[in-house]
Amino acid sequence: MEKNFPAIVRDYLSTCTVGIAGCGGLGSTCAINLARAGVGKLVIADFDIVTPENLERQYYFRDQVGKLKVHALKDNIERIDPSISVKAFDLKLCSSDIMELFAGCDIIVEAFDRAEMKQMIIETTLNDMPDKHLVTGCGLAGWGKTDILRVERLGKVIVCGDQVSEVAPETPLTAPRVGIVANMEANEVIELLMQKFLKENEDLTK
Repeated sequence: MEKNFPAIVRDYLSTCTVGIAGCGGLGSTCAINLARAGVGKLVIADFDIVTPENLERQYYFRDQVGKLKVHALKDNIERIDPSISVKAFDLKLCSSDIMELFAGCDIIVEAFDRAEMKQMIIETTLNDMPDKHLVTGCGLAGWGKTDILRVERLGKVIVCGDQVSEVAPETPLTAPRVGIVANMEANEVIELLMQKFLKENEDLTK
């Protein structure tokens, strides 16, 4: 194997583009970890602002309360690595937006809170963007039960979570479990990108 393999991988990841739909607990944490992993281009979209309650489980800070999430997240990513390109869109996504904004992305990450939005992006990618992988989260409420969190690969759709834990008064969203699923999403994105890289560069691993 090449001695500079990690550097070669880092250079490759810096050319990759990942789209993230939603910048809440899943989206903000996933984006930060993709940035730390070396993904060089991120397209993020959300219409919400940072609130004090968001600080319980989302990757924002007290002095960012009141800012648009996409702008706050862009700032945080650029503090980690100013060379990362972050295109931030302040809007509530619809099907046509998804097709337009994420057309140039290698992979799309779904990080919505609401079930109808999740369904919309899954249907849009399956029907109108069949060449794209979609990494989505489902079943992350509550705490503990880490052992039942899993990844299910359904063709181009990859589902992270336990697929059963819904938000309720007795099972709220908590930072640890949301963070685990967000990192599962980021890890699946990196795996997909690396599968492509290794396929195109088989000689590097010999």
